[in-house]
Amino acid sequence: MLIWLVIGGGLCSLEFFFPTAFVEFMMGVSALGVAAVLLVFPIPPNIQIALWLVLSTTAVIASRRFLTPRTSKRTLSDDSEAETLTAIAAGKTGRVLYEGNSWRARCADETVAIQPNETVYVVRQEGTTLYVMPRHLLT
Repeated sequence: MLIWLVIGGGLCSLEFFFPTAFVEFMMGVSALGVAAVLLVFPIPPNIQIALWLVLSTTAVIASRRFLTPRTSKRTLSDDSEAETLTAIAAGKTGRVLYEGNSWRARCADETVAIQPNETVYVVRQEGTTLYVMPRHLLT
Protein backbone atom coordinates (compact mmCIF):
# COMPACT_ATOMS: atom_id res chain seq x y z
CA MET A 1 0.00 0.00 0.00
CA LEU A 2 2.83 2.39 0.79
CA ILE A 3 4.23 2.07 -2.73
CA TRP A 4 0.88 3.16 -4.21
CA LEU A 5 0.78 6.19 -1.91
CA VAL A 6 4.28 7.18 -3.04
CA ILE A 7 3.45 6.61 -6.72
CA GLY A 8 0.17 8.52 -6.40
CA GLY A 9 1.74 11.45 -4.61
CA GLY A 10 4.63 11.54 -7.06
CA LEU A 11 2.40 11.52 -10.14
CA CYS A 12 0.11 14.19 -8.71
CA SER A 13 3.16 16.34 -7.88
CA LEU A 14 4.66 15.91 -11.34
CA GLU A 15 1.60 17.58 -12.85
CA PHE A 16 2.76 20.87 -11.29
CA PHE A 17 6.18 20.69 -12.94
CA PHE A 18 5.29 19.00 -16.24
CA PRO A 19 1.68 19.84 -17.19
CA THR A 20 0.10 17.06 -19.23
CA ALA A 21 -3.55 18.19 -19.27
CA PHE A 22 -4.17 16.29 -16.01
CA VAL A 23 -3.06 12.90 -17.34
CA GLU A 24 -0.38 12.50 -14.67
CA PHE A 25 -2.75 13.85 -12.05
CA MET A 26 -5.46 11.33 -12.96
CA MET A 27 -2.93 8.50 -12.90
CA GLY A 28 -1.82 9.67 -9.45
CA VAL A 29 -5.39 9.82 -8.20
CA SER A 30 -5.89 6.30 -9.52
CA ALA A 31 -2.80 5.11 -7.63
CA LEU A 32 -4.22 6.68 -4.47
CA GLY A 33 -7.48 4.87 -5.22
CA VAL A 34 -5.64 1.55 -5.42
CA ALA A 35 -4.03 2.35 -2.04
CA ALA A 36 -7.50 2.99 -0.60
CA VAL A 37 -8.79 -0.32 -1.96
CA LEU A 38 -5.80 -2.10 -0.41
CA LEU A 39 -6.84 -0.78 3.00
CA VAL A 40 -9.99 -2.90 2.75
CA PHE A 41 -9.05 -5.83 0.49
CA PRO A 42 -5.70 -7.65 0.23
CA ILE A 43 -5.13 -7.91 -3.52
CA PRO A 44 -2.22 -9.64 -5.34
CA PRO A 45 0.25 -7.29 -7.09
CA ASN A 46 -0.77 -8.22 -10.65
CA ILE A 47 -4.41 -7.40 -9.86
CA GLN A 48 -3.30 -4.13 -8.25
CA ILE A 49 -1.56 -3.10 -11.45
CA ALA A 50 -4.59 -4.10 -13.54
CA LEU A 51 -6.87 -2.12 -11.21
CA TRP A 52 -4.58 0.91 -11.50
CA LEU A 53 -4.61 0.67 -15.31
CA VAL A 54 -8.40 0.44 -15.42
CA LEU A 55 -8.85 3.31 -12.96
CA SER A 56 -6.27 5.48 -14.78
CA THR A 57 -7.82 4.91 -18.18
CA THR A 58 -11.32 5.60 -16.87
CA ALA A 59 -10.19 8.74 -15.03
CA VAL A 60 -8.34 10.15 -18.06
CA ILE A 61 -11.28 9.51 -20.38
CA ALA A 62 -13.75 10.94 -17.87
CA SER A 63 -11.62 14.05 -17.36
CA ARG A 64 -11.58 14.72 -21.12
CA ARG A 65 -15.33 15.07 -21.05
CA PHE A 66 -15.12 17.88 -18.50
CA LEU A 67 -11.86 19.58 -19.50
CA THR A 68 -12.25 19.93 -23.27
CA PRO A 69 -14.83 22.22 -24.82
CA ARG A 70 -17.74 20.37 -26.37
CA THR A 71 -17.91 22.58 -29.41
CA SER A 72 -14.99 24.25 -31.02
CA LYS A 73 -15.69 27.32 -33.05
CA ARG A 74 -14.08 27.23 -36.42
CA THR A 75 -13.82 30.23 -38.57
CA LEU A 76 -14.57 29.97 -42.22
CA SER A 77 -12.48 31.96 -44.63
CA ASP A 78 -13.62 35.35 -45.82
CA ASP A 79 -14.42 33.81 -49.18
CA SER A 80 -17.91 32.47 -48.64
CA GLU A 81 -18.55 31.32 -52.20
CA ALA A 82 -18.70 27.66 -53.09
CA GLU A 83 -19.84 25.64 -56.09
CA THR A 84 -22.16 22.66 -55.90
CA LEU A 85 -20.68 19.40 -57.16
CA THR A 86 -23.94 17.48 -56.89
CA ALA A 87 -27.55 18.49 -56.76
CA ILE A 88 -28.82 19.28 -53.28
CA ALA A 89 -32.44 18.21 -53.02
CA ALA A 90 -34.77 20.12 -50.68
CA GLY A 91 -34.04 18.99 -47.12
CA LYS A 92 -31.23 16.63 -48.24
CA THR A 93 -27.45 16.81 -48.38
CA GLY A 94 -25.15 17.09 -51.34
CA ARG A 95 -21.53 18.06 -52.05
CA VAL A 96 -19.96 21.47 -52.65
CA LEU A 97 -16.47 22.55 -53.60
CA TYR A 98 -15.29 25.04 -50.97
CA GLU A 99 -11.72 26.24 -50.42
CA GLY A 100 -10.49 23.57 -52.84
CA ASN A 101 -12.11 20.69 -50.91
CA SER A 102 -15.29 18.73 -51.27
CA TRP A 103 -17.67 19.33 -48.35
CA ARG A 104 -20.99 17.84 -47.35
CA ALA A 105 -23.62 20.56 -47.72
CA ARG A 106 -27.27 21.31 -47.08
CA CYS A 107 -29.36 24.22 -48.17
CA ALA A 108 -30.07 26.57 -45.26
CA ASP A 109 -33.67 26.82 -46.53
CA GLU A 110 -34.95 23.25 -46.45
CA THR A 111 -37.59 23.99 -49.10
CA VAL A 112 -35.10 24.98 -51.79
CA ALA A 113 -33.34 22.58 -54.16
CA ILE A 114 -29.98 23.52 -55.66
CA GLN A 115 -28.71 22.33 -59.02
CA PRO A 116 -25.15 21.04 -59.68
CA ASN A 117 -22.47 23.53 -60.79
CA GLU A 118 -24.37 26.40 -59.18
CA THR A 119 -22.60 29.13 -57.20
CA VAL A 120 -23.73 29.21 -53.58
CA TYR A 121 -22.83 31.19 -50.49
CA VAL A 122 -21.75 29.42 -47.32
CA VAL A 123 -23.97 30.67 -44.50
CA ARG A 124 -22.65 28.59 -41.60
CA GLN A 125 -20.86 25.40 -40.65
CA GLU A 126 -22.05 22.71 -38.25
CA GLY A 127 -19.45 20.01 -37.77
CA THR A 128 -18.42 18.86 -41.23
CA THR A 129 -21.58 20.10 -42.93
CA LEU A 130 -21.80 23.47 -44.64
CA TYR A 131 -25.14 25.26 -44.87
CA VAL A 132 -25.41 27.12 -48.15
CA MET A 133 -27.80 29.39 -50.03
CA PRO A 134 -27.96 29.81 -53.82
CA ARG A 135 -26.54 33.08 -55.07
CA HIS A 136 -29.67 33.96 -57.05
CA LEU A 137 -31.74 33.99 -53.84
CA LEU A 138 -29.38 36.34 -52.00
CA THR A 139 -28.65 38.88 -54.74
